[in-house]
Formats: sequence, C-alpha cells, structure tokens
Amino acid sequence: MGVGLLCCLTTLSHDPARITGSPAPVMAPLVAMKPGSRGRKAWTMLLLLLALALDRAGAQDSVIEEIVTEKQVEASHRQDSANLLVFILLLTLTILTIWLFKHRRFRFLHETGLAMIYGLIAGVVLRYGIHVPSDVNNVTMSCELQTSPATLLVNVSGKFYEYMLKGEISSKALNNVQDNDMLRKVTFDTEVFFNILLPPIIFYAGYSLKRRHFFRNMGSILAYAFLGTAISCLVIGALLYGCVKLMKVTGTLDGDFYFTDCLFFGAIISATDPVTVLAIFHELHVDVELYALLFGESVLNDAVAIVLSSSIVAYQPAGDNSHTFDITAMFKCIGMFLGIFSGSFAMGAATGVVTSLVTKFTKLREFPLLETGLFFLMSWSTFLLAEACGYTGVVAVLFCGITQAHYTYNNLSTESQHRTKQLFELLNFLAENFIFSYMGLALFTFQNHVFNPTFIVGAFLAVFLGRAANIYPLSFLLNLGRKNKIGSNFQHMMMFAGLRGAMAFALAIRDTATYARQMMFSTTLLIVFFTVWVFGGGTTAMLSCMHIRVGVDSEIDQMAIPENERRSTKAESAWIFRLWYNFDHNYLKPLLTHSGPPLTATLPSCCGPLARCLTSPQAYENQEQLKDDDSDLILNDGDISLTYGDSTISTEDTNSLRRGTGNCAEDALDRDLTCGEHELVLRGTRLVMEESEPPVNLQVTRRQSPK
Repeated sequence: MGVGLLCCLTTLSHDPARITGSPAPVMAPLVAMKPGSRGRKAWTMLLLLLALALDRAGAQDSVIEEIVTEKQVEASHRQDSANLLVFILLLTLTILTIWLFKHRRFRFLHETGLAMIYGLIAGVVLRYGIHVPSDVNNVTMSCELQTSPATLLVNVSGKFYEYMLKGEISSKALNNVQDNDMLRKVTFDTEVFFNILLPPIIFYAGYSLKRRHFFRNMGSILAYAFLGTAISCLVIGALLYGCVKLMKVTGTLDGDFYFTDCLFFGAIISATDPVTVLAIFHELHVDVELYALLFGESVLNDAVAIVLSSSIVAYQPAGDNSHTFDITAMFKCIGMFLGIFSGSFAMGAATGVVTSLVTKFTKLREFPLLETGLFFLMSWSTFLLAEACGYTGVVAVLFCGITQAHYTYNNLSTESQHRTKQLFELLNFLAENFIFSYMGLALFTFQNHVFNPTFIVGAFLAVFLGRAANIYPLSFLLNLGRKNKIGSNFQHMMMFAGLRGAMAFALAIRDTATYARQMMFSTTLLIVFFTVWVFGGGTTAMLSCMHIRVGVDSEIDQMAIPENERRSTKAESAWIFRLWYNFDHNYLKPLLTHSGPPLTATLPSCCGPLARCLTSPQAYENQEQLKDDDSDLILNDGDISLTYGDSTISTEDTNSLRRGTGNCAEDALDRDLTCGEHELVLRGTRLVMEESEPPVNLQVTRRQSPK
C-alpha cells in the first residue's frame, strides 16, 4: 500500500497542475506554497519521507497481521485436537463401561446405547457448561445478496481472503458467534461419515456374514429387504403426508414439506440397524434361523434404503413443478433404482474378483503385511470408486465384503486371514461406537434442530405401522412356500427388533439445508434413541416372553434333526441356488482360488491349455481335498459325492449307503460330511479323517483308468 501511495504522490509532485481537480483539496495550499525549484525539491523530499514512513508502517502492520494469523491457526489446531480428544475419551469410557457390564452380565443396556448416553452428557457440557469469550476482532457486516455463495472473497486493504460457508445461523445467535463456532467444530462434515466411518461397518457386515444360514434363507431375506423396505417406505410416506396436511391445517408447519420429502423420510427411516439385538442374540446363542433372518434383512436393508432414498431425490417430473405425480418420472425413478443397485453390486463383486486374482497369481502371501495392506486398500477403495462413478458405495462395499470372504479369503496366508478379520472387526467396533457417541453429542451441538411434536408423534406411529406392514404380511406369504415356517414368535421378535441406527442417522445428517430436512434429522435422532434404549434394552425380556430358544448350538442342533426332515429341507431349497453352487464350485472357485477341483478336471478337454494356465500349482496339490469350505452354504443336508481323477468318494449314514460312480458327481451340498469343522483328505489309497469326531461311514470306490 505504501508503494502505491509513493507512486501517486511522486506523480503529483512533478505535475502540480494535475491536482487542481483532485478529490483531496487539502493538498492544494501546500502545493501553492512551493517557492521555486528549491521549494519543489524540499516538497519532493517531504513526500518521499512520508511515503517511506507509510510503507514502513504498512510493513509493520503486515508482520503483526501474520503473527495474529499464525496464532489463530494454532488456536484452531488446538481446538480441533481438543474436539477429537473428546470423542477419544468417550470411546475409552465406553469400552471400560462395556467391560464392567460384561463382567456383571448386565444386558439391559448395550454398548451402543451406552455410547449415546455418554455423547448426550458431553453434548450438554459443551452446550451449556463451556463458554468461549467473544473475540474483539470479530466484525459483523451486512451485505444484501440473493443467494448464499459457497465461497466468499473479501478485499481487506488490498488483500483478498477466502471465506467458506459454514451454514445459516439465527439472528438471535449473532452475539454468541464464538460459542456457535465451538459447537460447529464438533459437528463433523457429513462426508466423514460416508467416506471414513461407514465403509468399515458395511464391509465387516459382508465379510463376517454367516453364509450358510444366510443362503439357506435367501428367498425370505430378499423379500424382507427389497419388498419389505419398499412397503415400509410407502406406508411411512403416506402416513406422514397425512400428518403434514394436518400440520398445515393447524398452522404448526413453518416451511415447505412435500410428498417426496415424506417418501424420502420413509426411505431413510426404513433402514434397520439391530446391532443391539444381534449382539445379545450372539451372546445368548439364540436360534440361528431367527438370527439369520434378522441379520440378513438388516445387511441388505441398508443397501436398499440408501439406493431408494437416492432414487427419490432424483425424482424429477416434466415441467416447473417438481412435486407433482408423473408416471414417466416414476418409472424413470424405478429404473434408476435398479440401475444404481445392479451397477453398485457389479462394481463391488468385480473389485473382489480382481483382488482374488491378484492374491492367487502373485506370491504376496509370502509377505503378509503387504498382503493385508493390499486387501485393506482394495476393499476400502470399492466404496470410493462407486461413489465417484455415481453409484452407491454402501451396496458396492457390502458385496465386495461377501466376495472377498468367499474367494479372496481362501488365497490369503494364515496370518493375513487373522489380521483382516481382526482389523475390520476393530474398525467396525470403533466406527459404530463413534457414530452412536456422535448421535448423543449432535442432539445438543447441532445448530438447526426443528422439533415439531405433531410430526414426531406421527413419525413414531408411522415407523411402527410400517414395520408391521413389512413383517406380518410378507411372513404370511413366505410361509405359504416354506416347509420350515416362520413362527409367530419369530415374527413378533423381528417386529420388535426393527431398531434404527447408524445408517438412518448418516442418511438424515447428509443434507440438513432445508426446513424439511432439518425436521427429519431431529426426528430421526429421537427415533434412534428410543428404539436403541427401549427395544434394545428389552431384548432379553422379549426373548423370554416369546419363548424363543437360547443357548442353541447350531452344529449339535443340526445333527439332532431327523434324516427325513433334513432331506426335506434339502429338497425345499431353491433350484437356482443349486445351479449357482454347482457353477461356483466347479468353475469360479477353481478360477479365483486355490481350492476346489482343478479346472483341468471340470472344463472340457478342448480348453485344456487355458485350464492349465488358470489352475495354480496349489490346486493340484489340494485336488484330493474332499471338504469344500463353502459346501455348507447353500443347502444344509444330504450327501456329498465328489470325483477327482479316478477316485469317487461318497458318504453314507447309518440308514443308507450312497455310492457315487462315474464322472458326474453331485454337488457338495452337505456342510462338511457331518464331520463338524474337521477335514477329510484322501491321500493315495488311504482315506484319512483328521480328528474324526463324530464318526462317519465312508466308502472309496476305485475305478480303472481308461486304457
């Protein structure tokens, strides 16, 4: 600034006539007082000295400004560190209290509910117990703009500063800017939830999936997840639309709330997250069929809910009014749902296949640390890749986890298998408890809550009715085709266990820009609190009231089923999964892993060179392995007959003997030849059963090789 003033004043000193019309007439008498050339030189020196003084003052101001800026940056860094420390302390306190609860066998409050309570306490302290003194340097200026720009450039004494939009604040909060800024700092960016916290939770759900019971009940799970979520969304949306109409009549609605907003709320609140119930189920060893139905529905339900909500947001009828019904836009919305879901599914499965091929045809297993790192990065990148391509990362990372568990896991070294399981289990635990702690915190730190009693009561009723419309009618229809019926006690328990949790919260907080979205977010918080505390805490009592079996060992329970019932269960299984398992066992498993029969034994002879190229040496070494690790995933009972080379191996129970002959072997449909988790291996001409308990009668038939 001093240099600019120097140039201006120097110009004026050499041309006094130019200042006649100058907007600074005070200088005119000074110019008129110059006596000749000596006075002109003196006047020039005076101007130079003045300019140098101003320049030095400007330099000093610049240094002071830089010091102040550095102090502000350091203070901001300390505050951010303190905010993160709050969450770390909350998680630490939660872990210690969880240990105490487990030690005392206290099941009335799960760790997620406990994390929410600690978050609430921290939110109350931050909101009402801590006051940040106002900064005298803060200046409030008014500027009339029609829109709120995301980035604002401010010219301060010739220097341009960039300011980012933090959000709208009420006029009442202008005097508490510092407190609001402190509360805003503990409010995380919504992208942190979707890109950092959600991927490990969803991936672990797919990676730890108990596939045997999941695939056995696949038809029912798909019905609950897809049809049930759609029914729940429509019921909740319709009931809330009536509630909104009532609010308009009574004058309690202060903003716009359209039918599409009601459907959007129905979609996000239909995402169930029964983590509390499932944890208690796992601890008490509840009936595996109920566990599989509830867990499978919640896993796919989250994926369906997020795609459904994205499709509703994309609903755009022709014309100016975007909230009218249009049949073309509706079918376009349905097509978008199918396209996004199928594309995300394909992307997740493809990433899992690529990872399995890399781990199969390289020697990464010799370096477990690199192997684990590659597995972790490929799995996490699936979510980001899908989001970057316009698909849904939740669906992609879910099916990536299922694919990684089914194929890639078999290629990993033993050390990497343990590492990956423990790593994602830890990340899932920390991320989930972090989110629930943040829920409690957000109830007091979020700046734009809209609590409407009428909407809250209507939302609670709509959620319960929507869950009932999902469970009971679909269970009735499914029981028409199931031999193993879904009992009324199971249905009541599934109705009771429809908790809302991390996914509903993440979807609600992602967009809180409008009045309707702010009301949805506030109501979602209350619904999550109520369902986690009340329904989660009452799980044990509900199990006792419904007379649902606990302490069930799935393996012993399976062996106790009569043979005729087990075979009827086998016959009941869907034919499409028989075909899938046959294709997977004979072609995909040998192609993507080291297990299963070699491709040289399953592909036609004309594909011999290709089969030898794609079959790993380990597959030849393990080709006599009888037990396929996933032979129990689709159908649970029956016998197994596998053909390798010139040996056919079959099992027989105490009532019948089944002998497989020829080259056409049946699918390996029983879980593991009724041998629990033990492994049968054929070595040369002897059949060895490692840790053979319980015993099984086996017969090996040697066939003469063709001459």
